[in-house]
Amino acid sequence: MTEVTKTLYLISGPMGAGKTAVSEQLVKQLPQAVMLDGDWCWAMDPFVVNDATKAMVMDNIQHLLNAFIQAPDLVNIVFCWVMDEQAIIDDVLAGLTMQGVRLVNVSLMPSAEKLTQNITADIRAGIRTADAIPQAIARLPKFAAVNSIKLDTTDLVPAQAAAMISKLPR
Repeated sequence: MTEVTKTLYLISGPMGAGKTAVSEQLVKQLPQAVMLDGDWCWAMDPFVVNDATKAMVMDNIQHLLNAFIQAPDLVNIVFCWVMDEQAIIDDVLAGLTMQGVRLVNVSLMPSAEKLTQNITADIRAGIRTADAIPQAIARLPKFAAVNSIKLDTTDLVPAQAAAMISKLPR
């Protein structure tokens, strides 16, 4: 049996759920930790979603996560992204070398009202547009079918959610 030496945290949820903020806090709370935000791999202008860019983004995510897993000075790897289908999670994991790696898979599940508040703040800050609210709310039920720990973040600030995640069984 392979000894577990690392933990990979998958932090998911709809846009506006606080994935990035929670992941940033989690990295601060865990020893020898690194974070990858899947959105960084999509940061292109113009933003193009097609089979080629999807494959490129997945390849980049897998490459970076594998590099973090292999890095001797890293113990905790935090990856956040909208993974509202089990197939997305399965695709990410299929390209990873998981020997000696424990997986903690969490879906952040704020209420529709909390999502609306968060995205409204982002709209005011110029980060999102108003169409993001119905899109995020429509995706929220999809996370029920994902094999993950569901964490209700409605009444939590990011540091509290991160603290709860850091205490999950490893």
